[in-house]
Amino acid sequence: MDSHQAHSPSDHSSSASSFMDNLLGLLRIRVKRGINLAIRDVRSSDPYVVVKMGKQKLKTRVIKNNINPEWNEDLTLSVQEPLLPVKLTVYDHDTFSKDDKMGDAEFEINTFIDVLKMSLDGFPSGTTITRIPPSRQNCFVEDSCVIWQNGKVIQDMCLRLKNVECGELELQLQWIDLPGSKGL
Repeated sequence: MDSHQAHSPSDHSSSASSFMDNLLGLLRIRVKRGINLAIRDVRSSDPYVVVKMGKQKLKTRVIKNNINPEWNEDLTLSVQEPLLPVKLTVYDHDTFSKDDKMGDAEFEINTFIDVLKMSLDGFPSGTTITRIPPSRQNCFVEDSCVIWQNGKVIQDMCLRLKNVECGELELQLQWIDLPGSKGL
């Protein structure tokens, strides 16, 4: 047996524990619906959404022949770097050729994280804690409100898709604390 083959006993478990040590929690993104999405087939599109944050990549199901699809689907990202933007791309599913892009958008979660760190227990449910107005730096169609509701911080947003002629996405963010993670 070669002497350089020896492993310390912690080698295998260290990646799992360092992941939890750096994990702030989970970001649940409810992809609610698309509004007036671009037509990429003859009369409609078969849209789905890809969500990326860092190296993580998740996607919704495909909804056939619908430019106003209702997904109401929850996608959950592990958050280690709260400064990374969340990027969304809408695609048209094609059976025989490469899926066509139908626009993209991105948003930051730093304001959402800042509100999560506040002590909100005394606030009545439904209180708007902060609102982020649309600007050149974001893709918001209208003010995005961070709300304290039923003991949880949620953020509703409507994003205008870029690099496409039309289309918007409605989302809702919610935070999930994970026992054993670093937390906020």
